[in-house]
Amino acid sequence: MFKAVRWVLGALVILAVAAVLVVAGTNAAVILSTRDDIVDEQTAASYDADAIVVLGASVMPDGEPSGILKDRLDDGISLYFAGAAPKIIMSGDNGTQSYNECWAMKQYAVEQGVPSEDVFCDHAGFSTYETMYRARHVFGANRIVVATQTYHLYRALYAAQGLGMQAIGVPSDYSDYAKQPWYDTREVPARTKDFFQVLFNVPSTFVGDPISLNQSGDVTN
Repeated sequence: MFKAVRWVLGALVILAVAAVLVVAGTNAAVILSTRDDIVDEQTAASYDADAIVVLGASVMPDGEPSGILKDRLDDGISLYFAGAAPKIIMSGDNGTQSYNECWAMKQYAVEQGVPSEDVFCDHAGFSTYETMYRARHVFGANRIVVATQTYHLYRALYAAQGLGMQAIGVPSDYSDYAKQPWYDTREVPARTKDFFQVLFNVPSTFVGDPISLNQSGDVTN
């Protein structure tokens, strides 16, 4: 009986160590392979991208972007006016009729002076990986600039590049966030998850018909 318990405990320790090594290794791979692709706005302005991809985050009950999302939007809007790309893809969660991140994101950009026809809504950007999958396979983007916070950019760029796009990112680190320790903690397993999604080229939840960026973004409203 004692030997069996010791064997089980030993096996659990081995599994735990293996899990830690996998998480550490995949995080290192994601960060080290993309850190040089995080650039400033001036560099991005001459990148000649197909689109700026703004990654979604929570929207308040009154429809206003949360603080972390507002910073991403301000980043993407600034990149647009700097000439980084002629189109913006607002990608967020619109899983229910009552919650629509990407529409709130588009409205905010239009209020800041971005022409409505230059803003596309990706209503099925349920995760970072799915946003990048759809940018490549639905919107047909080959070259993108990603707008989000630095902690998030590593994973976003890894997914984009792993799915066949050329991608750089400009950080939207304009504020301090009360939940930053939680965001950093959550990002660790998320990087591992996306590493394997890229490895196996997992399709997004929804793919749908292609949407050309060479038309008005209002077709996605």
